[in-house]
Amino acid sequence: MKKVLFGTNLLMGIVLSRFAISKLTGWEISVKAFVEMAQPLGIDPTFFRVSTGIIISAVVIGYILTAVFSLIKNNAIIRYHMPFSQWATFTNLFGLLTMIGALVAEFSLRVQPKWMLVYIASGIVILSVTNIFILNKQKQITNNYAL
Repeated sequence: MKKVLFGTNLLMGIVLSRFAISKLTGWEISVKAFVEMAQPLGIDPTFFRVSTGIIISAVVIGYILTAVFSLIKNNAIIRYHMPFSQWATFTNLFGLLTMIGALVAEFSLRVQPKWMLVYIASGIVILSVTNIFILNKQKQITNNYAL
């Protein structure tokens, strides 16, 4: 199971890193998209883009750390003694909610949704939900052995 968690979290972290970089560095395509999406909200597009980039960067860091922590033999994050399953569940839930927000924005704030972005966000939602189910199943198995 940890190999699946490693692979999916690493993949999601790598895929989302491109979007975090484009938002934080102000790639032209990202700037144009956020000008379009900020207009219905009446907010500054630069603030909207950068804050979204920071949130996605936090998700990327969480996914990549989860992938790294899944390689560690013991089940506690070394320094803070946080159980791996709690960290991984939190990270996947954070990514899941962020991508649901991205889907809502894509359909409600754009004139026409960019379907490739919809597919990517949907894939991340599916992988995050799958990871959460795997982690919960693994936790139930561990709890049954503890009894």
